[in-house]
Amino acid sequence: MTDYTTIDFSELLALSEDEVVTHSFVKDVTVPSGRTIALVTLDNGRDHTRPNTLGPATILELDGVLEGLRKRAAAGEIDGVAITGKPFILAAGADLSKVGDVPSRAAARKLAQLGHHVLGKLDGLGVPTFVFINGLALGGGLEIGLNADYRTVDASAPAVALPEVFLGLIPGWGGAYLLPNLIGIENALNVVISNPLKNNRMLKAKDVFELGIADAIFPSANFLEDSLTWADGVLGGVKVERKNVPGKVERTIKWPIAISTARKMLESRIGTVAKSPYAALDLLEAARSGTKEQGFEREDEALSALVAGDQFQASMYAFDLVQKRAKRPVGAPDRSLARPVTKVGIIGAGLMASQFALLFLRRLQVPVVITDLDQGRVDKGTAHIISEIDALLGKGRVSPDEANRLKALLSGTTDKADFADCDWVIEAVFEEVGVKQAVFADVEQYVSETTVLATNTSSLSVEEIGAKLQHPERLVGFHFFNPVAVMPLLEVVKAPKTDDETLATAFATAAKLKKSAILTADAPGFIVNRLLAKVMGEAAHALDVGTPLLTVEKAFAPIGLPMTPFQLIDLVGWKVAAHVQDTMVGKFPDRFFASDNLHRLAELDAVVEKDKGGKVTGFTKQAQKVLTVGKSPLTEAEILRRVEDGLAAEIKLMLDEHVVAAAEDIDLGLILGAGWPFQDGGATPYLDRVGASERVFGDTFHHPPIRGVENV
Repeated sequence: MTDYTTIDFSELLALSEDEVVTHSFVKDVTVPSGRTIALVTLDNGRDHTRPNTLGPATILELDGVLEGLRKRAAAGEIDGVAITGKPFILAAGADLSKVGDVPSRAAARKLAQLGHHVLGKLDGLGVPTFVFINGLALGGGLEIGLNADYRTVDASAPAVALPEVFLGLIPGWGGAYLLPNLIGIENALNVVISNPLKNNRMLKAKDVFELGIADAIFPSANFLEDSLTWADGVLGGVKVERKNVPGKVERTIKWPIAISTARKMLESRIGTVAKSPYAALDLLEAARSGTKEQGFEREDEALSALVAGDQFQASMYAFDLVQKRAKRPVGAPDRSLARPVTKVGIIGAGLMASQFALLFLRRLQVPVVITDLDQGRVDKGTAHIISEIDALLGKGRVSPDEANRLKALLSGTTDKADFADCDWVIEAVFEEVGVKQAVFADVEQYVSETTVLATNTSSLSVEEIGAKLQHPERLVGFHFFNPVAVMPLLEVVKAPKTDDETLATAFATAAKLKKSAILTADAPGFIVNRLLAKVMGEAAHALDVGTPLLTVEKAFAPIGLPMTPFQLIDLVGWKVAAHVQDTMVGKFPDRFFASDNLHRLAELDAVVEKDKGGKVTGFTKQAQKVLTVGKSPLTEAEILRRVEDGLAAEIKLMLDEHVVAAAEDIDLGLILGAGWPFQDGGATPYLDRVGASERVFGDTFHHPPIRGVENV
């Protein structure tokens, strides 16, 4: 067993430069019985926008405080120890900026060991220990509680989670061992693995209590007082009705079955490239047996390997993009130039238009009017939108009052004069330049000169769409990704004549819609579709030359994309894929592939067969009959090399042509718009690591390349 008391942790203080230290303030509280509870309050001295975090200096300070309390407990001066946080926040986990700065795997191991050494003391102070979860508790913040004897939770706590897998790590300060032995393996699998992979889903206070993570739940108004009174009862011998007793969960039958099921789910859903989910799964499996000390040692080893590896550094890069760059779009004009949007017009009443209408209604809370070629289509569109509002009401996502208000804000018309007072008009019509030109030329007659006209085109030239407008300066590309309500990305496209007021209004509107907007020049395919067209084109080309379908699918596995190429094509639609390829080939015939097979397959009702998990298993018999393929199949390695080098070349061209401001915008777009894996960091860090950047243009996108400390 590792004796943490013999380890010199002083070298970790080198990581604490500029650390915002979360101090441990101790106050003795006399509870109703007359007993004394030493209350430790974690507080970094900042407001709620800077949560408590746990860096090396913070943990070492807590260590000194706990040692002092151990001595006081032995002297009979205190009857219990409780830890809570500053208002609304316990702790947001480890200070990731410090974790990302570790210089070696050995230092990473010491950081893991330090957490175990200090937090592990909470079940050996000589008196009962409590953690009062008074708000946000993530990662190490929750693990403070798991290491204690008892926990309470504030009923309004907004987010409690172990999100480490989302960031390329594992719960490394006790969570991977303690949690499954507290709430059972099935629940622990959800909290440790499933929730992080579902866009980092968090637990609410009610969930924390119902799972048995917390032993009691109290309202916010008197949370601390109620928690102290409850703790006093525990100290006095009041029996705690616990949903789970630590160490008493079922370990014989359910445990191995749950692990096996989870492993198959992971392999089907995310493949085998991402390391952290499988490392977490292995730790949860091992937690079935052995001592806590053995569990902590396993966490030390797993966490240090991940912290020192490539995927964690790439994940931190991706996390920074999503948390910071996405909120401050590069190239967006000053917000003061944005015009107010008090009414929205939508050209079209089909499915996409309905999605737009619902989003604008819910987020902007302004009147929305839709139009189409005839009243029947308009009526069908408004009826669909109303049914979607009713569905939200049924799920409790909106209140009855809000549902009625949203319905009242919606209207439909065939008379474009009803668009006269719209500040924003967006089209959702067929993806053809002439059609889009015609609808905008028509509506321009009725709207003011300052009304923003937005096109949702996925790959057409915005400038060409606006060629017949009297005021092309108010046209902007506003490209949503499907499904509109779910996908967080918006590509804001600046055509050559788009003015700053229009652009500023587009970014302000995107923010109100709660979308992350990226500025892109008016280039074919913009960002995401241009690169996806490269990926899909290579898949189609490999098929055309005679490569078996499943060989093509497997070739892309090392990238770790959420879908294989033909899964993706089947999702977006074969006709759409063929159209996008044609568009790109028309603009760049030397770099993109046109495939007659795509057009043949697009005419079929069903193209591929899939298993229950959605994985493509082969072509339908219909598809096999229409395919025309060559006799020069490629190997998986050859396909992967072509994809990597093709992407590196295309991204370099996009940067040289100033399609976007920097490689970071391309990676952000792929992460938010195409589900590119966090552990890759997007495309450019991955292409640097596999050598594609060097092969194609003799340099790397990042200086230095984004790598783990073991590979620097």
